[in-house]
Amino acid sequence: MTTQDAHLPPLAALEDVLTGDLARRVLVDHTLAMILTDPTQPDEPVVWSNAAFTELTGYGAHEVRGRNCRFLQSPHTDPAAVAGLRAALAAGEDHVELLLNARKDGSEFWNQLVVTHLRDDDGRVTHRLGVQVDVTARAAGEAARDVELSLARRTGERLALLAAVTDELTRHLEYEDAVDALPEVVVPRMATWGFVAVTNERGRFEHVHVVTTDPAAADAAAALEHESPEWLLHSPRVQAALRSGPEHVADALPVDVDSLPARTTSRQLALLRTLRLGSALVVPLRARAGVIGVLCLVHERPDWFDREAVVTAAHLSSRAGIVLENVRLYLAERDAALTLQHSLLPVLGDVAGLDVAASYLPSGRRAQVGGDWFDAFALPDGAVSLAVGDVVGHDLRAAASMGQLRSLLRAAVWRGDEPGTALAGLDELVRGLELADLATCVQVRWERTDDGARLTWATAGHPPGLVRLPDGQVVELTGGSTTPVGLAGPGRGSQASATFPRGATLVLYSDGLVERRDRTLRDGIGRLREALAATPAGASAEQVRDALVAGLVGRHQEDDVCLLVVRDA
Repeated sequence: MTTQDAHLPPLAALEDVLTGDLARRVLVDHTLAMILTDPTQPDEPVVWSNAAFTELTGYGAHEVRGRNCRFLQSPHTDPAAVAGLRAALAAGEDHVELLLNARKDGSEFWNQLVVTHLRDDDGRVTHRLGVQVDVTARAAGEAARDVELSLARRTGERLALLAAVTDELTRHLEYEDAVDALPEVVVPRMATWGFVAVTNERGRFEHVHVVTTDPAAADAAAALEHESPEWLLHSPRVQAALRSGPEHVADALPVDVDSLPARTTSRQLALLRTLRLGSALVVPLRARAGVIGVLCLVHERPDWFDREAVVTAAHLSSRAGIVLENVRLYLAERDAALTLQHSLLPVLGDVAGLDVAASYLPSGRRAQVGGDWFDAFALPDGAVSLAVGDVVGHDLRAAASMGQLRSLLRAAVWRGDEPGTALAGLDELVRGLELADLATCVQVRWERTDDGARLTWATAGHPPGLVRLPDGQVVELTGGSTTPVGLAGPGRGSQASATFPRGATLVLYSDGLVERRDRTLRDGIGRLREALAATPAGASAEQVRDALVAGLVGRHQEDDVCLLVVRDA
């Protein structure tokens, strides 16, 4: 040991000096607000606080000593956050918690509280040190960001709901199915239960569908659908929605349960109570010409629907109403076109002694109307005219064009035109008078011979006819082909002929029978050849037709199907 070392204080004494000085500087002089509490005493009072605590809260040391620190809580302090803090302290765990506290003057601040346990040499907790940091500015910024994120999320949810409603309603081709789909999509996302009620042109309820999210109330929902409409007719909010104008905004209000006995039957009241009544939001379904019905959302809680729900309901009001009106208008057009189309197709009876069967199957995926047609009739010279055609399109115009083309072709072959000449004349009229955009057709002349029949045919952009021979072999009617009617091209007026033995079966068809998105036209014709070859020898035209339809038309038919089967009886 040197002389200099002999003058130094003992190491333990130096540590005591440094520790005491550092503790004073940390606890007393530091800018962080701190308090010490004594958990060994009843109600864990504050036993010390520093000047920084007084500066932060306004409470002097003499004002806080002996009090539990709950005096910092404000009326808006989150009870859940306080409960979490107490649970951690009871378990002897250090804890960090964000609390909304209040200063002495009543002003609130966000307090980032850090509580640390102080223990003696035996590990027993003697005090708790609480460090407070004012993070109001940071919390406000985070709250603003949370609000923005919440608004963005809820806007996204609203747009997703509106898109789901549009997609689901437009997927249905029957009006009542589309109506039923509306509450099926909306109710699970917004309410405990709800219903849609639509009116007819006279303003009377024509269809009601009730949906519940509670499986135990499903029977009550189904029963309410079939009740007489008193519960709707005498509902002030439903009637107000039906009479509302474009400026109407739906109100989310508690259900007036006390008035229900006077405006419902006892059974209806029981069903409504089973479904549970709290608050309701009644939305008019607004179409172009006015309100066509209401969508009512009901929640078991009386305060469930907030401002965001009202905004979403307002968007639903116009979106769903317009979509349902579009479905109704589409169905009206479809029914008119179907009526026109069926009136233009012939009713096949005896055709000059031939066994004839035909089918027209409208598409289940599109507008269910189109320009497909078939024809079969005896000519003045004893021959038989057979045809299948297809006008491009699936609407009323296509159906009307089909009727015109079929009549023009009939007139041409009636006056004696051969198939090639008849199709050439038809093309000239279509392009000159703009009767249709585009059409395909196969025209066949069937003439009996001593041993069978002679067929003469011409096709304009149409799939070739097929002939099944008595031995099961299938022959394709090739040759005599030109471009579709309405599209200029070479070979107009050409035709082909061949003789077939007695018992042969002719099949004419539109491309909807053979062509699909997952199957090319040529592959489909191959499938048709196989199916036709597999039909029993001697099968009637009707049996052949049914076998081909069963074998080639799927459950989800993508296009109209027209099929004409002819055999020598």
